[in-house]
Amino acid sequence: MKKPFLLWSVSKLCQRQFFFGVYFPLHGGGVFSFFVDMFLKFVMPLHIRNDQYPYNFIKNLMRVSSIGLLVLVYGHGYGRAAIETAHSEISSHNEEDRKESQKDFHKKQENAGLKAASTSEKVAEAKPAFSPDPLEGGSAPVEIPPLPSLGEKEAEIEAVHLAKQMRHDIPHFKAYSSSQKQHWIAMAKAMIKATQTPIERPQILTVVDRNPHAQALAFILAQPEGSWLVLGGTHVSTGQSGRKYYYITPTGVFHNTTERLGYRALGTKNENGVRGIGLKGMRVWDMGWQWAEKGWLSSREKGQIRLEIHATDPALLEWKIGHPASEGCIRLPTAVNVFMDKHGLIDVLYEQAASYDIRFRALLPKDRIPSLIAGDALVVVDSAEHVQQPTYEDHV
Repeated sequence: MKKPFLLWSVSKLCQRQFFFGVYFPLHGGGVFSFFVDMFLKFVMPLHIRNDQYPYNFIKNLMRVSSIGLLVLVYGHGYGRAAIETAHSEISSHNEEDRKESQKDFHKKQENAGLKAASTSEKVAEAKPAFSPDPLEGGSAPVEIPPLPSLGEKEAEIEAVHLAKQMRHDIPHFKAYSSSQKQHWIAMAKAMIKATQTPIERPQILTVVDRNPHAQALAFILAQPEGSWLVLGGTHVSTGQSGRKYYYITPTGVFHNTTERLGYRALGTKNENGVRGIGLKGMRVWDMGWQWAEKGWLSSREKGQIRLEIHATDPALLEWKIGHPASEGCIRLPTAVNVFMDKHGLIDVLYEQAASYDIRFRALLPKDRIPSLIAGDALVVVDSAEHVQQPTYEDHV
């Protein structure tokens, strides 16, 4: 119903000349009629132009086309203006809504801040400014016990007692002669001085001579001011040269700190059927990453190794102890490993940490008898060198 009515309306409007002059004053009907008549006179043949029916039909058709073009142009302009107006109105409404939302948001924030401030004031009034009493349910601060420290005489008595225990518990324990003891003390003091390692309390130093012709260990009581004493020692094995991927054990002072957690051997065998770090439960002391010479290169290029102190297979490899045989670590006889573990000779910092850290309590033996002169330092020297100097460049 709508389409016929629309077509009829357009046809009536096109037939009336006054429509162009009233609704299109700038491009009125007279202007269109003039151009249409001129076009038809020059283009249309005379015999068709004299026939009023085709002439009027074509004339009205061109008028309708012109009107349609004008409607499209004006309609596009008016429509575009209407759309822009609508957009501007919507934008203004959105801007107003946004401002209102921001006002509401800031108002809510202010209210929340006032509530939080009042709550914090109440909490501050309710709670004291110091940590709560542990008995009231709070967490107690960690209390680290001091390291044991004996006087000079007490430390010497403890050293004599330890030496007696070593001779009893360690097979082939070596009691060095007086000259050998002085030599051990001189090498240890030289390395301590070269590395500027402070001796602040009487403590045991585990000193290893990496000389291929020595391959020995000595436990030395070092004191800040008193005399140093050698308790005795045993054979060990250090890094072997001339074998690929075997490093020369570095010299220097290395500390068994709580920054690294050692472990215990599982007692499993490798592909060659060897228990590389000893029987199950044997202690492994981790001294960190250290620079060491590559024993298979004549240039003695350096690389990093994980320096450890551990036992070895008692059936297959322990007989080699006393000769360079390791990949850079320090191999101990099983009995020495057990004694050091039980008396904590280089575990003084671990023993201190065990008072507040379950990891160290789990690692240390339950039946341990920690010595009061236990230390934390491994000192590696080389009696083949005239001057004791550390060979590592950096250690972690």
